[in-house]
Amino acid sequence: MAQHTSKQREKRNPLYSLVDFIKVIVILAILVGFMALIAGRWDWIAGWTFLGAFTVYSLVLFGWLSSIDPGLARERRQDANERNQPYERVIIPMMVMLELALLVVATLDGGRFGWSTVPVWARVIGWMLLAVTGAILPWVFRTNTFASGVGRIQDDREHHVIIGGPYRYVRHPMYAGVIVGFIGLPLSLGSWWALIPGGLLILTFIYRTWQEDRFLTASLPGYVVYAQQTRYRLLPGIW
Repeated sequence: MAQHTSKQREKRNPLYSLVDFIKVIVILAILVGFMALIAGRWDWIAGWTFLGAFTVYSLVLFGWLSSIDPGLARERRQDANERNQPYERVIIPMMVMLELALLVVATLDGGRFGWSTVPVWARVIGWMLLAVTGAILPWVFRTNTFASGVGRIQDDREHHVIIGGPYRYVRHPMYAGVIVGFIGLPLSLGSWWALIPGGLLILTFIYRTWQEDRFLTASLPGYVVYAQQTRYRLLPGIW
């Protein structure tokens, strides 16, 4: 079992970076248009504040990751074509649909109809949780150059167990960070109802974590020893 101390020595391809950057811009533009259409208004402060923050964060994270670890950026770019595990063929489309449902419900509730009355203190907690998610993701990417978006053993990149950074506390810190965001997003957008698809998303991530943990235990050398030392998958002291 070894801790990763140096990033894969891969040169950054400016053409790929430009194409990926354009893709990010297009996806963000579609997201803005989608939420604007559902909200039916341009004066929804909570929604546009979130979209602005999310846009800036996504672009900065993309540029930073492409700069410090082109190998990981390439790996995550190819995720959609690397669904090698049977459970992911079901769970990943389900997660995409639930994420879409979360945005739709939150936008209809907080942006158009106002079904919920979320107090300011709860909205502040929501933003704090989103900030936690935003801090965990780059910490994971900085620590683990093998942080793919799918479960696969990256033999082409000398895949090995990572034990530093957030991996000292839980075995799947990226998923733990994303789960926190599924609680924070509905609150920040002012929707109690959006916690329902958010909760379903959390359940799917728990299931995915369990399946991926089984896969790594069976396939990644050193993972069994690591799992014995880092006992918890997502939440220290609980699971």
